[in-house]
Amino acid sequence: MRPVVCNGERLGLRDVTEADVPALHAVYGDPTATQHLPFQPRSLDEVARLVEEAVEASAAEPRLLYVLAVVDRGRCDVVGVARLRVEADNPHSAEIGFGLHPHQWGRGIGTDLVRLLLSFGFEHLGLHRIWGARSPANLPAQLAMLTAGMVEEGRIRHHLRTPDGWRDSIVHSALEDEWSRR
Repeated sequence: MRPVVCNGERLGLRDVTEADVPALHAVYGDPTATQHLPFQPRSLDEVARLVEEAVEASAAEPRLLYVLAVVDRGRCDVVGVARLRVEADNPHSAEIGFGLHPHQWGRGIGTDLVRLLLSFGFEHLGLHRIWGARSPANLPAQLAMLTAGMVEEGRIRHHLRTPDGWRDSIVHSALEDEWSRR
């Protein structure tokens, strides 16, 4: 297993570790941070299990799942979590997702994070297409993805079952040649 280390100007990405469970629980356990996600806030034990699964997935060959701690490079603390899942049947393509602690909102961190995920996927993994889906109500995620260079592709109706019922998703994507031209 080759550990992931990918640094931007303000943020860094690295593989999650057991030591990150409290910081990740601050995101996954927070009702505000999870309001646009398809699940209720997670317990500390649930987050610990997610981290265990991520550590196991990091040893797989080929590696298809990257669960990464989002680190504020200035303060060296974990401020969020990012996922990149390579599609097994289409290994040129991957889905991204991310969550940030609400204290980070409104600072452009989401845009920086999406750019860092795109850089990691295109430059380090050699992907051709990276996509992500967001809640239609999650306008900050829309702004982050569009500003980072992703294109809004459309709506998937009743895409996810949430605790509140079925929810549509808005899909954004970026292509390798679009990224290399930026």
